Amino acid sequence: MTAEQILAEQSHRPFALPKTRWVIRQEWHHLLFAHWRVPPETLRPLVPAPLNLDLWEGQAYLAVTPFVIRRHRPRGLPPFPPLSDFPEVNVRTYVEYRGMPGVFFFSLDAASLPAVLGARTFYHLPYYQARMKVETQDARVDYQSLRRDDRGTTELRVNYAPISEPLPWQSPATALERFLCERYCLYAANGRRLYRAHIHHVPWPIQQASAEFQVNTMTAPVNLPLPGPPSLLHFSRMIDVLIWWPERLI
Repeated sequence: MTAEQILAEQSHRPFALPKTRWVIRQEWHHLLFAHWRVPPETLRPLVPAPLNLDLWEGQAYLAVTPFVIRRHRPRGLPPFPPLSDFPEVNVRTYVEYRGMPGVFFFSLDAASLPAVLGARTFYHLPYYQARMKVETQDARVDYQSLRRDDRGTTELRVNYAPISEPLPWQSPATALERFLCERYCLYAANGRRLYRAHIHHVPWPIQQASAEFQVNTMTAPVNLPLPGPPSLLHFSRMIDVLIWWPERLI
């Protein structure tokens, strides 16, 4: 799709696009949404005070989301594969600020030092460099990530694959999936400052998934034990994303 075609599809968004121009374009491939239901009181101390937890029927959700970024590039420039293609896994929950729902990240691991430094510097996100390996066979993904730093070892080893046809997006049965996946901004904190960056893409094409976690210590650095196996598992093969420059809110 062209950027113009992506921008033309906006009816699914919960709020309007920014009036400024997007600055980064990426493709997200082989993405797993692994969601756990988490008591809100467990997450509340870990989320900056200006942000409210965005709950579904009184319950908070936390996601571990491995995927592969491809064709990452600034607006007006072509992708450069040694720098534009790399795996990433993030740990996130769902928040809102003054009525605008979005995502808050506890961590983002990537196998690209330039991406880590750029996102930390300009987007104020908790990015970390990790050693990562991704292998695909047909629709199955074998994903590995390992980070060692002063907070200890953070590791993910998981195999996953889709197990259904794409879900009907406007069905009442997928309302929770839309609540979790259709997020069009991210929030980041730096000291007392709060930032928001908008994103845009067409509605998520998702499928139900199966996953086998051999190791998952992604939430250990924030002392947040996961309550057993994931509550929900979904897969998306690819989506094309536009990203805006962050704006300071506080």
